Amino acid sequence: MELRQLLYFVATAEEGSFTRAAVRVHVAQPAISQQIAQLERELGDRLFDRSERRVRLTPAGEAFLPHARAALEAAGAGKDAVSSLRGELTGRLAVGAVPCPPDWLTERLADFRRRHPRVRLTLRTGDPQALTAAVARSGLDAAVIGLVGGRLPAGPAGQRLPAVLAAQDLEDEPLVVALAPGHRLAGAPELSLRDLRDEAVVTLVEGSGLRDVLESACAEAGFVPRVEAETDDLHSVADLVAHGFGVAVLPRSAARRTRRELVVAGLRDPALRRSTALVWHRGRVSLPGRAFLDLVEARETAARPE
Repeated sequence: MELRQLLYFVATAEEGSFTRAAVRVHVAQPAISQQIAQLERELGDRLFDRSERRVRLTPAGEAFLPHARAALEAAGAGKDAVSSLRGELTGRLAVGAVPCPPDWLTERLADFRRRHPRVRLTLRTGDPQALTAAVARSGLDAAVIGLVGGRLPAGPAGQRLPAVLAAQDLEDEPLVVALAPGHRLAGAPELSLRDLRDEAVVTLVEGSGLRDVLESACAEAGFVPRVEAETDDLHSVADLVAHGFGVAVLPRSAARRTRRELVVAGLRDPALRRSTALVWHRGRVSLPGRAFLDLVEARETAARPE
């Protein structure tokens, strides 16, 4: 049994596809299939059900998965420990983030890169539920997620973070209204939420923090937003707005970075903000992950007023 076989197995289990797993680990797809078949022969049981379009774990695969993850984690920790004896940090820092992450994150990652140039970076975007699940199983060292009232955005009641995760609130940022240049409201420097009552709206899919904030605020204002288009990517939201599908409520940093031709108006009555938090595993953090968390803590401490 080889570590690369475990790596390929875990990647395929998490991606649900041999092709996507091959892209993730940067090898040819036949190599993935061959090594997993060899692993199955060694274990004496099939790990995947290949009868459907999506590859699914068999009961044997489900039983083997946590042990494969633990073996990869232990091997990575051992390599990092040896590197630390030489006074250098190597390995991989895996960080997750909401779509179009805040400037805060890219600034901290750039700072980390300057300090630890031999550490490889993996940055993945996704919805809060997927990101927290990845951190909980140690697939990510940390993640920046959107929260609604301190909870994950998962419907009206929401759900608390898993107990194995710790969280640190980050600086929130205002939400603004993004409009196409020719829109009838494009000349106003500020708009109230009620100004959007009869407008077609483009937003993120259900389950995102931004969608929950918007729908909750509209409900308090006495109306339901007329969602004409939804997507899982803020860049696509901006593209759809630019092509006349509707207006969007976006974080200010996202509105600046996506499409420059969009017209941006402030949002009032009420003023809405995107709240984010950094989450990590309380008990299992890689050496690069710990170094990143220490850097974040140092920067946040320095930024606090005395």
